[in-house]
Amino acid sequence: MVAGCGTEQPSVPEPAPASGPASAPVTPQPGTSTSPVAPSPPPAPRWRVGAQPLPLRSDGYGQILSTPPELVDRALPTVDLLPPPEDGRYASTVQAVPSEVLARSTWQAECPVAAGELRYLTMSFWGFDGRPHTGEMLVGASAAQAVTAAFGTLFESRFPIEEMRVTRADELDAAPTGDGNNTSAFVCRPTRGARTWSAHAYGQAVDVNPFCNPYVKDDVVLPELASAYTDRSVERAGMIRPGDVATSAFGEAGWTWGGNWDDPKDIMHFSATGR
Repeated sequence: MVAGCGTEQPSVPEPAPASGPASAPVTPQPGTSTSPVAPSPPPAPRWRVGAQPLPLRSDGYGQILSTPPELVDRALPTVDLLPPPEDGRYASTVQAVPSEVLARSTWQAECPVAAGELRYLTMSFWGFDGRPHTGEMLVGASAAQAVTAAFGTLFESRFPIEEMRVTRADELDAAPTGDGNNTSAFVCRPTRGARTWSAHAYGQAVDVNPFCNPYVKDDVVLPELASAYTDRSVERAGMIRPGDVATSAFGEAGWTWGGNWDDPKDIMHFSATGR
């Protein structure tokens, strides 16, 4: 469930459908039935993220399948895990990682960074649903200021983000589903295809909208269902492009963009270390 360099799907319920105004009472007409009419059931969710595990390849990745029609032009609504900003303006907080957050994260004693060297951020972001939300993220202490400033710039530009939450420990071993789109930073794991620690394991890298900005190397596309987004000539919401607000915001902080790499091409990835 961990995408190219970031993470995959949330295991959260779909939001309840909004209730409309109450219907006015109906006066029965002569000769008509007064039996109540059952309300129409709510529409089925357009897509349930993480609901369908992929068959595994020999290299341990999920099979790289065609992007489902529902995700070709992805614009799924955000489920609020934290209260959205009350005034609709950008807000961020930086604090030591609360014990309950650390317990549900991927941090463990074997990680290359001590728990005290991480910071817990909350940041406002605009969803694909056109509403402001509040996300959470773990980063290295030295990266906190750069990250909150960059996401402040994204918020002011209304750059859409589907989800922003701390990666859970169980996601590291979960079956891949290839449809996650979680914007995240700290994940305690090695670099893809290597034995060294990833920049994510130090909290020095951020992945933005992984599904819209996939990792590509040879025949591997991560997330595995994001192949439609490997065609960067088709501009869609949430994509990162050369010289846009995302690359500029992180570039001003001195961070590098994986979209400029040749092999792999890691479009979701911004790093303070160059890795």
